[in-house]
Amino acid sequence: MMAATTVASSSSSSFHCNRIVYPSPNFSRSSWVRPSVRHGSSSSCLRRNASVRAMVSEPKTGKQQLEIVYDPDERINQLADEVDREAPLSRLTLFSPCKVNVFLRITRKRDDGYHDLASLFHVISLGDIIKFSLSPSQTKDGLSTNVSGVPLDDKNLIIKALNLYRKKTGSNKFFWVHLDKKVPTGAGLGGGSSNAATALWAANQFNSCIATEKELQEWSGEIGSDIPFFFSHGAAYCTGRGEVVQDIPPPISLDIPMVLIKPPQACSTAEVYKRLQLDKTSNVDPLALLEKLSKDGISQDVCINDLEAPAFEVLPSLKRLKQRIMAAGRGQYDAVFMSGSGSTIVGVGSPDPPLFVYNEEEYKDVFLSEANFITRESNEWYREPASTATGACGSGPGFSSLP
Repeated sequence: MMAATTVASSSSSSFHCNRIVYPSPNFSRSSWVRPSVRHGSSSSCLRRNASVRAMVSEPKTGKQQLEIVYDPDERINQLADEVDREAPLSRLTLFSPCKVNVFLRITRKRDDGYHDLASLFHVISLGDIIKFSLSPSQTKDGLSTNVSGVPLDDKNLIIKALNLYRKKTGSNKFFWVHLDKKVPTGAGLGGGSSNAATALWAANQFNSCIATEKELQEWSGEIGSDIPFFFSHGAAYCTGRGEVVQDIPPPISLDIPMVLIKPPQACSTAEVYKRLQLDKTSNVDPLALLEKLSKDGISQDVCINDLEAPAFEVLPSLKRLKQRIMAAGRGQYDAVFMSGSGSTIVGVGSPDPPLFVYNEEEYKDVFLSEANFITRESNEWYREPASTATGACGSGPGFSSLP
């Protein structure tokens, strides 16, 4: 069963799986969830099962809701077993990391309505997990996820990336994909762009790497400006709309910790750019920022983001959040800045959030994650760190109690 697909079960009824939730609050786990055997192992263990909300449509009786439980890992294995057993690769799990903009200068508005930027992008250790399996289908890809609100059709950048790969290479392979989403949406962290880059990389692995990394990077710019960056080695000076990527050695120590703090509200990128006033942006040369950063390390005066002022107009509470983090974290953080068009505030220099996000009701639903800068080797994808800490305030590993 695939999420967000419709399968005709008879001439008079249809089955529609509309979303996945973890876990279902109304499902009796004791009645149905039993120990299962890990694929390729004889040991039994309790599995974390996904609850899929589905609708059965019957013309005579109307729609009725039922729940079905399945394990995404098991679904990956089942589909992989249905395809050619001689295939060199039938399933693949990849880490899909996000990024931060250490500085972001907007340099001009173009004739086509877009803006040129100059920014230091850097990959960080927070990311999603994406599981790919070859599908026996020869007509469409299937996509499921662990969160609501994520499109599962060709509006999703993962599906767009797989379609793009087939268009460019002539490949006839289709996939079932499960996205374990950990990066918040509307955060200015490029989570969707990373998912698309990861999907292109995965599709190429399933096709014996018939495309070069450079080709994947060039193609990816057709579906998103931030996607080409993820084919860098993790740190890049990006210009144009973001699609012109200059790979650079990491200018910041990979050992420096950071904390990400994102309120539940998102910033509309379109609305942020709509409110941007170029005559009120910084006049500092972005190359001078890069040089200073490489020479002296990260500091508050380097972490300029021209989108902060319009983002704070869109979401005034975000400005207050940044100000409070800077005040509470004086001496704790080397720099505090907004990433991308918001709404994530990044504190570099410490993995710990300020105490007020724990103590005040206003911030009980903020997303928190500790992270650090990461890179990748040539011809390898980004590797998931040994440990990560993410979650809503007070609920994620590392944030379960007051310091």
